[in-house]
Amino acid sequence: MPPKCLQLENINPNFIAMEYAVRGPLVIRAGEIEKELERGMKKPFDQVIRANTGDCQATGQQPLTFLRQLLTLTLEPRLLDSPDYPEDVKKRARLILDSCYGHSVGSYTESAGLEVVRRQVAAFIERRDECIPSDWQNIYLTAGATPGIKSILSLINCQLGGKTPGVMVPIPQYPLYSATIAEYAMVKVDYYLEEETGWSLNRKELQRSYCECQQHCNPRALVVINPGNPTGQVLTRDNIVEIIKFAYDNQLLLLADEVYQDNVYDKNSKFYSFKKVMHEMGEPYRSQELVSFLSTSKGYLGECGLRGGYMEVINMCPQVKAMLTKSITAGLCSNTIGQVAVSALVNPPQPGEPSYERYVCEKNATLASLKERAELVHKTLSGFEGYKVNPVQGAMYIFPQIEIPPKAIAAAKDKNMAPDAFYAFELLESSGICIVPGSGFGQKPGTYHFRSTILPQTDKLKLMMEKFRVFHDEFIKKYK
Repeated sequence: MPPKCLQLENINPNFIAMEYAVRGPLVIRAGEIEKELERGMKKPFDQVIRANTGDCQATGQQPLTFLRQLLTLTLEPRLLDSPDYPEDVKKRARLILDSCYGHSVGSYTESAGLEVVRRQVAAFIERRDECIPSDWQNIYLTAGATPGIKSILSLINCQLGGKTPGVMVPIPQYPLYSATIAEYAMVKVDYYLEEETGWSLNRKELQRSYCECQQHCNPRALVVINPGNPTGQVLTRDNIVEIIKFAYDNQLLLLADEVYQDNVYDKNSKFYSFKKVMHEMGEPYRSQELVSFLSTSKGYLGECGLRGGYMEVINMCPQVKAMLTKSITAGLCSNTIGQVAVSALVNPPQPGEPSYERYVCEKNATLASLKERAELVHKTLSGFEGYKVNPVQGAMYIFPQIEIPPKAIAAAKDKNMAPDAFYAFELLESSGICIVPGSGFGQKPGTYHFRSTILPQTDKLKLMMEKFRVFHDEFIKKYK
C-alpha cells in the first residue's frame, strides 16, 4: 500500500505546535476511564467527575425556560398558535422569524447576523453601560466568542518591518489564545498576573513584557480576560484604567474577553466593561481601538452547545472594518440557533410580561447556586496542606497554587511529565476527578497550579471535595 499523501512531515507545522489543555491528554484519559467503568472494570470510584471544563449543562445546570421556549417557537413556527406558550415569547419569536429570509431560521442570515438581533445587542450594551451609545452596525454575531476572537487575531496577522506580530496575553491564560496564536504562527507575549494580590494586573509588568518582546516580535494586541479564566478574579476599575492607558500609549488593539460578566460573586467586586470605563475616561482614551466579546455559553444561560455570541468592534478604521466584514462573509453567517440564543440573552422578559417572574426566579437561583459553590470550593481547598487559594470573585473556576513535594517532582520527571500534570493524573486515576494542570494555562516558573471548575451541582461538588481531600492527604503521605 502506498504511503498516505498526508503525513506529519508534510502538513502545516502550526497544527503540530498548537496545544489546547482543556481537552488535552487528561480529558482523553477521563473518557477512556468512563468506557472502562461501563465495561464493568473495577476502579476505586464509580464515576468520573469532570471538573475540567466550563460546560454548565453537562454538569447539571438546568436551561432557562424562556430561552428554550423561544428556540422551540423559532424552530417550529406552527406552535405559535399553541396556548402552551406565553405571548411575550411568541412576540419575540415572530419578530425573529419576520427578519429571516423565508421566515425560517433554516435560511442564511446576513454575514454579521440578523439585524434585529444586532439591534437588540446594541440596546443591551447601552443598558449595561448606562446609556453610552452602541451602534448596531458595530455588532457581529458569532458562533460563541471563539470565532470572533479568532477572526480578530487573524486580522492583525501581518508582518511589519520583518517582525512577526505578537499578542500580549495574561498568564495564566485561557488556552484558546495560545492555541490560536500558535496556529497562526504568531508570537504569544506573556504578561504575569499577580497571584499575591488576587491576580491583579500591574502596569509595570505590562511594560516589562512589551519592552522585552520587541526584540523578537511586533506587539499588536493586548488580551484581557475579565472576570478571569482560569483565575476567577474581577478587575477593579482602577486596574482597567491602567490597562486602557497602557494600550493607548503603546498603540495596541484591546481585546476584552468579557464572557463571564454576569458571573460575579464577591460582594466587594463589580464588573466594569472596558467600553464604559474607556468612555468615562474621555479623550484621548475614548478613541482607543477595542473589541469586546460575550457568549451565551457562560453567565446564567450556560448554553455552550448552541454556540451563540457576539463581538462589538469600536473605533476601528472604517476601511479595516470593511476588510473584517469581507472575511466574515466567507463563512456566510453564524448559526441561526446561536443567534436566537443571543436574542434571549440580550432581550429577556421585562416586568409585567407573562414570562418575567419565572425568568427572574430561574436566573437568580442559578447565580445564587454558583455563588454558593464558589464559596464552598474556596473554603474547602483553602484547608488543604500546601495550598494557596485566592477567592473566586467571578467566572466559574478556581486556580489554586499547590506545593508538590520534591519526591513527586522527581517521579514526574521520570515519567517525562510536568509535576502538576503528574498530580492531576494521579488524582484522576485514584478518585475519578478530572482537572486541568496549571501548565496548560501558563504559570510563573517554579509554581504549580491546576484549574477546577465550580460547576458540579452542590451534592456532587461536596462529594468531589471530599474525594479530593482524601486523595491529597494520601498524595502528601506518599511523596513527602
